[in-house]
Order: sequence, then C-alpha cells, then structure tokens
Amino acid sequence: MTETLFLRSDELTGLAGPAAFVDAVREAYRQRGEGAAAEPRTKLGNAEPPGMLTSYGAILPDTGAMGGYMYSAGFGAGDAWFTTPLFDAESGEPLAIVDGASMNPFKTGATGAVGVDALAREDATSVAIIGSGAQARGQLKCTAEVRDFETVWVFSPTKEHRETFAGEMNEELDASVAAVASSAAAVENADVVITATNAAEPVFDGENLEPGTHVTVMGQYDPGKREIDSHTVEKAKYVPDLRARATKDAGAFIQAMEESVVDEDDIHAELGEVVAGNAPGREDGEEITVFDSGGTGIETVAGAYLLYERAVEEGLGETIDFAPASEALTGE
Repeated sequence: MTETLFLRSDELTGLAGPAAFVDAVREAYRQRGEGAAAEPRTKLGNAEPPGMLTSYGAILPDTGAMGGYMYSAGFGAGDAWFTTPLFDAESGEPLAIVDGASMNPFKTGATGAVGVDALAREDATSVAIIGSGAQARGQLKCTAEVRDFETVWVFSPTKEHRETFAGEMNEELDASVAAVASSAAAVENADVVITATNAAEPVFDGENLEPGTHVTVMGQYDPGKREIDSHTVEKAKYVPDLRARATKDAGAFIQAMEESVVDEDDIHAELGEVVAGNAPGREDGEEITVFDSGGTGIETVAGAYLLYERAVEEGLGETIDFAPASEALTGE
C-alpha cells in the first residue's frame, strides 16, 4: 500500500501567501517553457441538471510533481467541488489528494501576476480591475507582488460589491484602491487592466486602451464568451497560457479569428516560453500586451505542491492508503 496525504480545505488556510504562490507558479511556467507537458482543459457539459465536469493536468519534472484538477460545477446542488490529485513525478506514486477550492484564487491570481511581470511595463503604477469577486481578489493580491502599484480602480456592475471590494483591498494593499462607476473610468489611464468576471461579452471598449497597457484576461474559457473585444486582440501582442487553448476555448481569440482580424500566426508565444526566455515579452513601452489565462494544470500542480510541502512541514493532513495496481489489479 502507498501512504497518501488527504488535505482538507481548512488545513490549507494561511499555509502560503501570494508571494509564495507567485514564485511557485513562475517556476512552473519556466518548466513549461522548456518542454514540461501540459494540455488544455477537457470540459464535459450536462443539460439537465445543468453543469460541467472539468479536468486538466500537467507534469512539472523539476518541481517533482504532477497532477491537476478534476471538478464539478453546477448540477443539482448548484455548487462546485475541486479535487486535486498530486503525484510524485519521479516514482509516479500518489502524494496527496487536496481539497482544492480554497487555493483556486491564489494559484489563478499568481498566474495572472506572472503574466503581468512578463508583459507589463516595469514602471506600471496603476491597475484597473473589472470584477469584485474571489478571483478579482486573488488577482489583485498576487499582482501587487510583482509591481509597486500606487492606484487601483475597481469596477463591477453592483455598486455595493465594488465599494466593499475597494474598501477591503484599500486596507490590505499599500496602493490607494477606489471604486468607479464604469469600466471605461477604470480603464482610462490604467497601466494594467485585469478582467476577472463571468461576463459573456466584452467588459470594456478596446479603443479606450492607452499605448503601453497590459491586459490580463482570466474570466472565460468558452469559445462563445469573451471579456475583451476583437479590437483589443487585434492590436495586442497576444500571449495565452497554452497555445493549444487559444484555439480551443479562448473565446476572445476564437471570435477575433472568426471576424478575420487575427489568425493562429498572431499568437506571439505561450507564457512559459516568455518566462523561460525562449520568446521575448514586452519589447517597448508603447505596445499593448494581452495575457489570456483560462486555467491549466501548470499553476494547479505548482500551487498544490507548495501547499503539500508546507502541510508536511506542519504535520497536517490525514494519511490514507492507496493500493498500487501491482497489488490490486488482479481480476480476482
């Protein structure tokens, strides 16, 4: 039997902060840029009750871990559960099963931060964030680790939500955080724009982007939905998390292709290629850059292994036994 650690969500709280997640995810994307295996998500939909079953994975050989997410969302309970199996990349043995919902905003936010670090101007001091939920919170906390922001403008459709978010973040960050009444007001003069919404249509007008702006898009992974318009995709240096995902479920890029303003040759590089130094990131202060982050096993494995290591150090978790196939796959 193989001893495997089960980690509950409440045991993971506070084990790692945004800076640690950013470092782990940056290293994971470096490995991807040097050839580590990862594939876009597989999403299975169900009509009644409406829901989806999603999975994706990655192997991080230098980290020494592999695994990914499998999660259900919707269905009769109208909720979501994130299971995160983690394996040893050397032996193949299961290391842990992580209750993965609580880490999601941090590992996703860290991915956005790595994109900002690779593609935004070094002197960026202002950020617009469209969205005021858990993912927006994770994006902002992590991105604040890679740039010294002075000003943050927040917009989401519900006034109470954006004002509450701004108040909370104003207490947590060194930057001044304020809610504004429109996405246009948020985007105007922002050095970095982050979208973290469930919107099906563009949440701002690309005409309002100033030269030199970086945009991180993380809210959609559906061919029929997009947070940014085709004008933004057309005029930007476009970098997805995975090249294969850009034409599979990155709605903004797919719809821009359908409108014939871009084609696959307009995918500049994957984020990992930029992080590894195998493709250039930002090359001047005037270009507009887009990082399209739909979620991959890369940051999931990186985040889960970070928490696993911290949990082992703290003596957390419950050990369960897994039978290897050599013992259990007998047909008897």
